[in-house]
Amino acid sequence: MLRGFLDFHRATLALKCEGLTDEQLRLRSSPLSTLSLLGLVRHMAEVERVWFRRVIDGEELPLVWSEDGDYQAAYDPAGATRAEAFTAWQAEVEHSRRIELAADSLDVTGYQARWDAEVSLRLVMLHLIHEYARHNGHADFLREAIDGTVGA
Repeated sequence: MLRGFLDFHRATLALKCEGLTDEQLRLRSSPLSTLSLLGLVRHMAEVERVWFRRVIDGEELPLVWSEDGDYQAAYDPAGATRAEAFTAWQAEVEHSRRIELAADSLDVTGYQARWDAEVSLRLVMLHLIHEYARHNGHADFLREAIDGTVGA
């Protein structure tokens, strides 16, 4: 059930970006914000990378766009392209799926440094569902502002 909901939200984010140009994907939500659809895809690549690869799998690897750990840096769409963002995001999703499928159970744990706590794979999957759901709400508004498309 967790895998199903997580994959549903991953697919929803992709759907919100479907059929748009790089320029449209880079459009910001408001003048002071760096939030864009392309930024959301980049942000979720970072989120997948941290929670599955760094926390659960214990990999020592840098973030892609957030060198200093500031996840907001991934939102900045300046110079970003669909190909770059989606390639990175899809690669991280595949890593996440492999880690989740290889786990003995949802009780497998990893260390989350920002929380200074051991967390289970179950918690990680629930957190990612929450993270995608929240950002898919942002994606709804961004997409509607770009071309009027609503729903799904």
